Amino acid sequence: MLPQKFLNRMEQMLGEEYPAFLESYEKKKYQSLRLNPIKGEIGQLKEKLPFSLTPVSWESHGFCYGEADTPGKHPYHEAGVYYIQEPSAMAPVAYLMSDVYEGVCEEKHSYSERILDLCAAPGGKSTQIAGAMYEAYEKGMWEDKGILISNEIHPARAKILSENIERMGISNALVTNETPQHLAENFESYFTRILVDAPCSGEGMFRKNEEACEEWSTENVLLCADRQDEILDCAASMLAPGGRLVYSTCTFAPAENEGSMARFLSRHPDFSIEEVELAEGMSKGVPEWAYLKDGEKAIPQEQRISIEKLETMRKTVRLFPHKVNGEGHYLAVLKKEGNIPKGYEGYCKYGMEKGISKKEKNAPGKGCLEFLDFAKENLKTEGVRGCEKEETYLKFGEQLYLVPTGMPAVKGLKVLRPGLHLGTIKKNRFEPSHALALALKREDVIHSMDFSADSEQIRGYLSGNTFPAEGEKGWYLITVDGYSIGWGKLAGGMMKNHYPKGLRK
Repeated sequence: MLPQKFLNRMEQMLGEEYPAFLESYEKKKYQSLRLNPIKGEIGQLKEKLPFSLTPVSWESHGFCYGEADTPGKHPYHEAGVYYIQEPSAMAPVAYLMSDVYEGVCEEKHSYSERILDLCAAPGGKSTQIAGAMYEAYEKGMWEDKGILISNEIHPARAKILSENIERMGISNALVTNETPQHLAENFESYFTRILVDAPCSGEGMFRKNEEACEEWSTENVLLCADRQDEILDCAASMLAPGGRLVYSTCTFAPAENEGSMARFLSRHPDFSIEEVELAEGMSKGVPEWAYLKDGEKAIPQEQRISIEKLETMRKTVRLFPHKVNGEGHYLAVLKKEGNIPKGYEGYCKYGMEKGISKKEKNAPGKGCLEFLDFAKENLKTEGVRGCEKEETYLKFGEQLYLVPTGMPAVKGLKVLRPGLHLGTIKKNRFEPSHALALALKREDVIHSMDFSADSEQIRGYLSGNTFPAEGEKGWYLITVDGYSIGWGKLAGGMMKNHYPKGLRK
C-alpha cells in the first residue's frame, strides 16, 4: 500500500516510465554481499563462497546471491569475509573512491588521506571505504592506509557501527558518536574526502522495508530536507580545498536530491558537481526536478542558482528499481575549489593524538609492556605493525588500543573505538581482544588452529564450546578455512573458548 501522494508525485516525475516503476514493486528484491579485501584477494574470496553469485555492475567486490543462499548464517560472515549490503547502497562509495577502484596511480599521494563517513551506521559504507583504503595502500597508491572517522549521532546505532568495524578487521578507524555540528567545531578543512549518506525519507526502501512506507509523509520529506541542509553545511566546512564530497540518499524525493544539491550550491559557490561515468541502468539527475512543486520544499527565488549551475544536476546520479538490480538511490559527487597541497594537514582543534606517555609505556600494569610481552610470545614481527614501543597507544580503563598513525586527538569527542582494540589488562596480564583476532591473519601469529566452514568443530566454537586439542600451550588464533574468527587458549589438552559470549550462536 504505497502512499497516494507519493504515487502522484512519482507519476508526475516519470511520465511514461511510471507503469514500469509500479511493476517493479511486484518483483523480487535483490540481495547482495560485498567481499572484504582486508581478508584476502577478491578472486580467492569469491572462489571459496558456496553461494550463487552474479556481479553488481558498479562495485567490483559486490555480488547478488541466490534466494536459497543464507550468507548471514555462514561462518564466513562472522569472520568478516563479506558484508551483506543492498546493491544500490554500494554505489556512493564506489564514486567516493573511484580513483582507487579504477587503479589511477600517477604518483603516490603527497598527503595522508583522512576520510569522514558522517552518517555511518550500520557500517556498510564505512567498511566499504576501509576496504578501498586498504587496497590503495597495498597496491602502492598511498604511502599509508590513512585514517577513517566513522560517525553516528544515535548511540545504539553507533554501537552497531563499531561492532561492524570490528568484524571486518579494520584497524585504521576512529568511531565517534557525535553531532555533525560538534564535529565541525573540532575539524576545519580537515578531511580529504567526506561521505554524507544523509538521513532521508526512505522512499527507495519501500519495496524492501514496509516500515519506511508506513512512516512516510510529505511533512517528513520536508523535515529530512532541512536536516540534510544542516548536515551538508557542516560537511562543507570540514572538507579540505580540492577535496571530494559524495552526497547520497535512498529516496526519490526531489526536495532531498536535486533540490538538496541546488540549495547547497546556492549556499556554497566554492563547490561544483563532478561529471561521473554511469553504470548500466543508472539515470542522470533531472534539473527541472530541483524546483518541483508538489507540496514539498520549494526553493525561494532569491536562493535559486543560475541556469548554468542548475544544468549540472544532470551530472548527479539516480538509481530506479525498474532500471537497475537494486533499490532506489540518489548520489552526487562534489568537489571543493582548490587543490590538496603536499603534506596537507588541515585544522584539528586538539591536534594529533599523543596516546599514553613514555613513562606509562615503561611502567608495569599500564598495558603497553603487557601487550608487548603477549606480542613477543604469540605474534610474528609483521603482525600489528611490528608491535613496537614507538607506536601510539591509548588506554581507556582496562582497555588498550593501538592508534592509527596521525589520528586526531580524541579529547572533547564521544569515542567508541579509537583505532584497533588490542585487549584488556587484567591484574598485570594481557588478554587479547576479539577485534585483534579479526585484524590478524594466520601468518601473523605463532599458533593457529584451522577448521573448515562445514565442520562440526567450527559450529561448536561459534557456540562457545571448549574442545580437546594438542600442541604447545598458549593463545591460538582460530580460523575458518584460513580466515581468522577468534581466540582460543590451549592448556592441559583442552582449548578454552574465547569467542565473545554476546556473539555465540
